[in-house]
Amino acid sequence: MKISLDWLRTLIPTDKPAEEIGKLLTGSGLEVEGIEELESVPGGLRGLVLGTVLTCEKHPDADKLSLTTVDVGDAVPRQIVCGAANVRAGLKVVVALEGAELHPTEGQPFKIKKSKIRGAASEGMICAEDEIGLGTSHAGIMELDTELPNGTPAAEYFGLGSDSVFEIGLTPNRADAASHYGVARELRALLRQPCHLPDISQFHAPAEAAQNISVEIEDAEASPRYAGLLLENVHVGPSPEWLQRRLRSIGLSPINNVVDVTNFVLHELGQPLHAFDADQITGGKIRVKRAEAGEKFTTLDGLERTLKPEDLVIADANGAPMALAGVFGGKTSGVSDQTTRIFLESAYFQPAAVRKSGQVHQLKTDASFRFERGTDPHMVPVALKRAALLLQEVAGATVAAPVVDVYPTHIGHMPVRLRLPRVEKLVGQFIAPERIRQILTDLDILIAEELTDEAGHAEWILSVPPHKVDVTREADVIEEILRIYGYNHVALRPHNSASFLAKFPNPDPEIIRQNTARLLSGQGFSEIITNSITNSLYFQKEGETDETLVPLLNFNSADLNVMRPTMLHSGLEVIRYNVNRRQRDLKLYEFGKTYHRLADGAYQENNKLVIYITGNSYAETWQQKSEKATYHQLAGAVQQVLASLGFPSPTSQPVQHPYLAGGLTLLAQNQPVAQLGAVSNAVLKRLDVSQPVWYAELDWDWLMRKYKNTLVGRELPKFPEVRRDLSLVVDKTVTFDQLQQIARRTEKKLLQSLNVFDIYEGENLGADKKSYSVSFLLQDPTQTLTDQAIDGVMQRLIQQFEKQAGALIRK
Repeated sequence: MKISLDWLRTLIPTDKPAEEIGKLLTGSGLEVEGIEELESVPGGLRGLVLGTVLTCEKHPDADKLSLTTVDVGDAVPRQIVCGAANVRAGLKVVVALEGAELHPTEGQPFKIKKSKIRGAASEGMICAEDEIGLGTSHAGIMELDTELPNGTPAAEYFGLGSDSVFEIGLTPNRADAASHYGVARELRALLRQPCHLPDISQFHAPAEAAQNISVEIEDAEASPRYAGLLLENVHVGPSPEWLQRRLRSIGLSPINNVVDVTNFVLHELGQPLHAFDADQITGGKIRVKRAEAGEKFTTLDGLERTLKPEDLVIADANGAPMALAGVFGGKTSGVSDQTTRIFLESAYFQPAAVRKSGQVHQLKTDASFRFERGTDPHMVPVALKRAALLLQEVAGATVAAPVVDVYPTHIGHMPVRLRLPRVEKLVGQFIAPERIRQILTDLDILIAEELTDEAGHAEWILSVPPHKVDVTREADVIEEILRIYGYNHVALRPHNSASFLAKFPNPDPEIIRQNTARLLSGQGFSEIITNSITNSLYFQKEGETDETLVPLLNFNSADLNVMRPTMLHSGLEVIRYNVNRRQRDLKLYEFGKTYHRLADGAYQENNKLVIYITGNSYAETWQQKSEKATYHQLAGAVQQVLASLGFPSPTSQPVQHPYLAGGLTLLAQNQPVAQLGAVSNAVLKRLDVSQPVWYAELDWDWLMRKYKNTLVGRELPKFPEVRRDLSLVVDKTVTFDQLQQIARRTEKKLLQSLNVFDIYEGENLGADKKSYSVSFLLQDPTQTLTDQAIDGVMQRLIQQFEKQAGALIRK
C-alpha cells in the first residue's frame, strides 16, 4: 500500500521528516518497507533560482548572442551569455547556477558548468521552460512576473514540492489503516496531534426531487448499508493536474474525472465507491440481491462471467446485474464519455460475501481488497458527500436528489471488557491508567463504564468503533495499547529468558524447539519457513490419493490448493529457487505442520522437523578440494538432535518412505521417530531440482511427548580407556547398526563406544561380502583394566559376532 506524505499532511499537519514518520509507523505495526522520493519535475529544479537581468549587450563576437549581467542574490552579479531573442535588461528570469543539473522536456539531462562562449565567460544559464522540464515551448527564455527577491529557489516560485511515498506492508488485520485517513489516525495517537476528515460542510442536497433512484436491499446480512446519490450535468473528461498528481504519487494512472474522484476518495478515506451511468439503470431502481445460478454478466474488462447463487450483485429493477458487489462493475452500466447523469454508490458489504465472489471469479481490485478486510460502515455517507463535492469541482456536477441511505442492519460499537491488571501481565510492565486512557481516546476507543472487581482491581467496559475490525477481545485492546505505548519502551528483565532447560515435569516445548534450532544453526544449517499450502499435482502420481489430501474450498491459485501432507516439496521449492541462482551448497531445516484427512473424514495435524542437505559439504580451498554432501552428514545431524532430546542411541531399519530412494528409519522405544535418506529422482524431476538432496523428517509431536531432560553432570574418569580394533567380514546385508546392537547387548558395563573407521569390499572377499573395521573403547570407572579383563570382553564380542551375524574375524 502506498501512502503519500504530502497527501497525508492535508489530514494531519506535521512537519516531521519522512524518515521519522516511517520509524513511528513501523514501530506501531504498520511496517514501512521503503520510502520513495517523488518530484513534480525531474531534478526538482535544484540549483535554479530567480534573478533579474541588470544589463544586456550584444556579444562582441556573435550576432545572435547577448552578453548579460544577472543579479541572483549574490554580492556580485553574474555574467551569462544568452542566445534568446527576448532577453533584455530589467527582465525577471530563471537562472541555472553552476553545478545545477537540468532535465529538459526532450533529450538527456545535462549539467551547467562555468565556460567560455565565443571568448566570453558565462557563469550560468538563463532558462526557457522546455530546458527545465516545465513545458515544451522554446520560443524564448521565461519572463516572470513576481516580487520575490533574487536568489529565491525556482521550485518555491512554481510551487513545486517534492513528495515522499511510503510503501507500507499492510497486514490483513489492519483494515483500519488501509487509507490516508487511516494512517493519519494512527499518527494522531503516535504524535498526539489532531487529525481531521476532509470538510464536507458545503455539501447540500435538495429536500426532494422530481425523480430519484430508489434502493432495495434484499439481503441485509450481506449488505447491511447501501447509500447512493444522483448527480446531473456531469461533464466526463480529464481530471485537473492536482488530482492526477495525487493519483500518480501512489502509482495509479488517471482515467477520467469521475473514475479518478472515486479512486481518490477510496485511497483518502478507505471507502470504495462506484459510479453508475444513471440512464442505464432500468426502472430507476437499485436492487442489492443474490445472483441467479448460471446467470451471465459482462464485467468492465469485457469478459462474460457465469454467476453463482452466493454472488452478491447490484441489479436494476428487472434484476439484471449491473455490478458484482464490492468487486467489479459491469460493462453496460459503467460511466462513458457520453454519460451526463451518474448514480454514485457508497456501501458497506459483509467481508465474507465479497471475498467469496472475488475468489470464485479470480478478481482482485482495490475495492475488494478493502471490503474483504472490513470497511467502516460509518464512513459510507461521509465518502459519498466528499466525492459529490469533488465532482462538482472537477466535473461540473450538480446534486439532483436527496441522499438515499438504506441501513436496515445497524452496526454499532462493540463492548469489550479491559482489566487493568491484565494489561501489566500481558505487557510485562506497569502502564499508568491515565496513559492507557489517553491511548484509548486517541484510538477512538471510548470508556463506557468504569468498574471494580471483587479483588478491588479496576476494569473498564470499552466501546470499540466498527472500523477497528480486529479489536474484539481484551487481548486485542492490550495489543493496541502496547503498539502506541511502544514496544521499545518495555524494558527487558533478566528472568524473561534462560539459556538452559530446567528439569520440570512439563518442559516448555517452545524452549526445546529454540534449543534444537540453535543446535542445528550451530552446525551451519539455516532455518526456513515455507507455505503450508501446496500444489495437489505433486501428489497425483506419488502414492497420495484424493481422500488423504486436505483441499482448500476457496483457493486463490491452482498451484496452492491443498494443505501439505509432507514438508518435503515446499523445502524442495526453496532449494530449486536457490540452485537456479547459483546457490548450490545448502543446509536447511524447518519446523512446521503436515495435514491429512483420515478415513472417517476427520482431519489431523502433525508437527515435524525436517532437514535438508544438498551440494557440497564445504567450499573448495587451497588446502582441500570440495566434497559432496553425504548421507552420513545428515544422519549425524539427526542423531545429535535425538541425543539432545534424550534419545542418544536409536535403532534403525530400512526406510519405507514414498519419496525416498533408500535410507533408514530410526526408532526410539520401538517407535519410528525419524526417516532419512536420498530424495528419489522422480520427486526431484517433478520439482525441477537438478542435484541430489538428502532429506530427514522427524516426528516432533512424539519427541515432545517423550522428551527426556537427561543431561547429568558427572566426575571425569580417573582411570584410562583402552581401545581395541576388530576387522569383521560379514554378508553385505548386515548393517553396522546390527553389529552395534550385538556389541551393546554382549557388554553393557565396560563398552563405552564403538565406531566403524573403514569399510572394504573386493573380489578377494567374495561378491556378497564386505569388511567392517571397528574400534571399541573400553573403560572401568572404578579401576584400571587388566589385559585379562580386556581379552575376556573381546572374546565374548567375537563369539557373539560369529554366532549372531555370521562374522569372520580377519587376522
